[in-house]
Amino acid sequence: MNQAAKVDASQMLSTEVDELIERARHLGETVFAARAAKYDSEATFPFENYDDLRQHGFLGLCIPREHGGLGADFQTYCLVSSELGKYCGATALTFNMHACTTLWTGILADDLDMTPEQREEHERRRVGHFRKVIEEGAIFAQPFSEGTAAAAGKAPFGTTATKVDGGWIINGKKIFASLSGAANYYGILCTEDKEVRSMRDTIYIAVPADAEGVSVVGDWNPLGMRGTVSRTLLLKDVFVSEDAQLMPRGIYHQAASRWPHMFMTLVPTYMGLAEAAYDFTVRYLRGEIPNTGPEKRRKFPTKQITTAEMFIKLQQTRALFERTVAQARIDPSKRERLSAYATQYTIMENAQDICRLAIRTCGGQSMLKSLPLERMYRDSRCGSLMLPWTAELCLDRIGRESLYESGESDE
Repeated sequence: MNQAAKVDASQMLSTEVDELIERARHLGETVFAARAAKYDSEATFPFENYDDLRQHGFLGLCIPREHGGLGADFQTYCLVSSELGKYCGATALTFNMHACTTLWTGILADDLDMTPEQREEHERRRVGHFRKVIEEGAIFAQPFSEGTAAAAGKAPFGTTATKVDGGWIINGKKIFASLSGAANYYGILCTEDKEVRSMRDTIYIAVPADAEGVSVVGDWNPLGMRGTVSRTLLLKDVFVSEDAQLMPRGIYHQAASRWPHMFMTLVPTYMGLAEAAYDFTVRYLRGEIPNTGPEKRRKFPTKQITTAEMFIKLQQTRALFERTVAQARIDPSKRERLSAYATQYTIMENAQDICRLAIRTCGGQSMLKSLPLERMYRDSRCGSLMLPWTAELCLDRIGRESLYESGESDE
């Protein structure tokens, strides 16, 4: 991105981001919160919420303004998404999949090195992808996981793309494919089919949900984030055109190496969940939750102490979140990269702990499915498992990269 565009993005934060957050808050308070229990209990996709997101322009949140979108940068996306996460975790988490597709294809790709021919090719193709969102209201998914080390960046993707005249033939399987059966397009990460396959040959390509050879299989009955409907996606000899590519050939590997914050788009959902659990606890102890009894439990010192503990942990988490998303950029320093891992780990772990404290502080009634805290608690347990940066992988990378410079070994 050129310097002028970066200045415009920072100006947007000071003049428009509050309005976007308020719009997200309004949707959350007026409709999303009331629907969340239904999606959770039935493990069904929040189609109605997406109708509202579409109507209010949020499907184009990260699409550049010159292409008809709202022009949000990475930091703005994170702040808006964390607000959505307060009201329906499944909606916020699936919205991440859609938004980061447009973010990666948009302003993130503008920062990457491309030849003039690649740049022209990418600009022409993304016009078509963005038009599908803005004019047709299309939803994009982004299935990563394959049950191998690929999604963690340790091996080539098992899903393959074979070059043929006019396009590609895609074969493979994605598990935990959020929005499966709900998205119009799947942003598939796959490896170009060569004799020797390499992560450098990753292809990022949009597969239409109605293309021949695409199928969704399996049941969906998980612990939490039930409304994401993350069933298994199968791709059998699926043909897609050249123009379906979301990034030019070979560019995704550069993005993954140079723009690591691109893998943090999951964390705003869990930041929002943590804040929602704290807010519920305060309202519950003040006697403001309907049908939970007339007594104001705030008078008990034990409740006051735990509320203080929750508040401190929440403030620490939010401060780290805001600092790190503000630092997101291409080619971050080693310290900024380590901070990104630490932020991902902290938010995912602290969201669980804040929800645990909320359950303990509110007591037995909070376990009832008639109250949202029980759902928040289950949803919060899922964050540390999310690829590509699970809690274990964050710890592994922080430890290794703290102690070794690039290229160093003990052999």
